[in-house]
Amino acid sequence: MNLTTEQYRLLDNYYKGFVRSGSMLGETEKNRLREINKELSSLTLKFGNNLLKETNGFKLVLENQHDLAGLPEGVIAAAAETAKKEGQDGKWVFTLQKPSWLPFLQYAEKRELREKLYKAMFNRGDNDNENDNKKIINDIVNLRIEKAQMLGYKTHADFILDENMAKTAANVYKLLNDVWKYALPQAKKEAAELQAMVDAEGGNFKIESWDWWYYTEKLRLQKYALNEEEIRPYFKMENVREGVFEVANRLYGLNFKKLDNVPVYHPEVEAYEVLDADGSHISVFYTDYFPRSGKNAGAWMSSFRGQQIRNGENIRPLVFNVGNFTRPTETTPSLLTLDEVETLFHEFGHGLHGMLSNVTYSGVSGTSVSRDFVELPSQIMEHWAFHPEVLKLYAKHYQTGEVIPDSLIAKIDAASKFNMGFTTTEFVAAALLDMDYHTQSERKNIDVRDFEKKSMEKIGLISEIIPRYRSTYFSHIFSGGYSAGYYAYLWAEVLDADAFQPFAEKGVFDKETAASFRENILSKGNSDDPMILYKKYRGAEPNPIYLLKNRGFVQ
Repeated sequence: MNLTTEQYRLLDNYYKGFVRSGSMLGETEKNRLREINKELSSLTLKFGNNLLKETNGFKLVLENQHDLAGLPEGVIAAAAETAKKEGQDGKWVFTLQKPSWLPFLQYAEKRELREKLYKAMFNRGDNDNENDNKKIINDIVNLRIEKAQMLGYKTHADFILDENMAKTAANVYKLLNDVWKYALPQAKKEAAELQAMVDAEGGNFKIESWDWWYYTEKLRLQKYALNEEEIRPYFKMENVREGVFEVANRLYGLNFKKLDNVPVYHPEVEAYEVLDADGSHISVFYTDYFPRSGKNAGAWMSSFRGQQIRNGENIRPLVFNVGNFTRPTETTPSLLTLDEVETLFHEFGHGLHGMLSNVTYSGVSGTSVSRDFVELPSQIMEHWAFHPEVLKLYAKHYQTGEVIPDSLIAKIDAASKFNMGFTTTEFVAAALLDMDYHTQSERKNIDVRDFEKKSMEKIGLISEIIPRYRSTYFSHIFSGGYSAGYYAYLWAEVLDADAFQPFAEKGVFDKETAASFRENILSKGNSDDPMILYKKYRGAEPNPIYLLKNRGFVQ
């Protein structure tokens, strides 16, 4: 029987799944594997629930207006509205939701308050209380080692990476360490620059992690005259969403029609029918963009139904994007930060991967690809977010309708590589921490605090920066699907930086390039080997030089 490539991939996935599920083990081993899987499911769920409780359980309540010094009016208004909802009218409440704590760290002049809020954020799950995650981490890591070894792998990382593009832990460490060599020296320069600013102001203290955002914001303003509060009025959430829809239209011919007659799971969820250029139905797309108490932090894409062909009919997907963006207040709409704009574009890229899938079998459709390939469609979308040609399409002042002026676009572009040492270092530190946990081959009692400390000392992380995710709230790897896989964002950046080059050279809306990307990447799911698909699009394997250039590490 001659198999198509897609059928071969499906059967190969089925066979690997058969082996990796432990179906070839003896009955005693099978029973133990079932116990491990059950325990892991329970532990990862508990980790996430503990983190949610810790996130919701802390409130910084301010009663004195002097404590608000430095904060923009919009941030103060949002805190007042939160206080009102908490039954503390007349006060200001800041939470551990990122749209609340991040602007506080950026602008609040009271250093002791920045420290209090930031420490509450980075100590989540590490407070030796009923929500503590340290023992859970110990148990998860050891159970993953036991499971991997039962299935014939030395470590959990070996088990995970066997199905990824990276293939081996050595390849992952090489990428991370190669980038670290550029990132850490740059981060040290940035730290010295911030310390010089503190000294010049007579601060008489050594900069700490809770100071970084505050002095970075001041330095950004000093260097580029870029104040994020000056540009947020141009990034009304609805306008940004329309902007990403317009990009999809110009690249792929897609149209988005608002639906008011379909059921949604929350009043804030909005639904759109997605139509192809010829008017044919592509998907239904849902957006759920604001934080609420029962909702996990972060942003993600998933689907209620994936794409497949069944009985000759192409069953189209039902896809959704979730975010935790800045809420509207009584006086202003949702005005997004640059980071939130980028995240909206990122998750929409995942959405396109699900929506434009066009394969036969659900097992290889949409985002059912390796972890280090799945981020390519999402991360390449980020390149459009702040491109001058794209900004002119959607970045309009929410009050006047004025298109963002060239002067602000120039500032955004000039500052695009600012603070990149910090951004890269905190990410790579977290990715290396993930790998250090999951390349353990011996089950033992892990002192989580000590393990993390030694992991960071080994790579020389400076004290002014902590990993993007400390262990006890590293939900990607302990309650999500990115164990031994957080590196994937950087791996995919090698791909996305290289993949965007044809657009950079031929035009940001080049139809021929877009058609090839849709045909060879977005529509194919896991129907062929990812590198084969990539080379069909690009003509060669990705060149990492573009990642280093994008981050300003090389010219």
